[in-house]
Amino acid sequence: MSVPKKRTSISKKRIRRNLWKKKGYWAAVKALSLAKSISTGYSKSFFCLKNKTINKKDYK
Repeated sequence: MSVPKKRTSISKKRIRRNLWKKKGYWAAVKALSLAKSISTGYSKSFFCLKNKTINKKDYK
């Protein structure tokens, strides 16, 4: 027969939730940093071509 588990305390729940939120925060910071480096052209891990002229024929 199954036995119900003990309830998790509010403080433990808060700690786990804050860790989970912090992971998302740092992922967003890293993504923004990478986007900034790509847009400025200082990226060392990505190669992106910069075309100053845009032709509509290329996008069809």
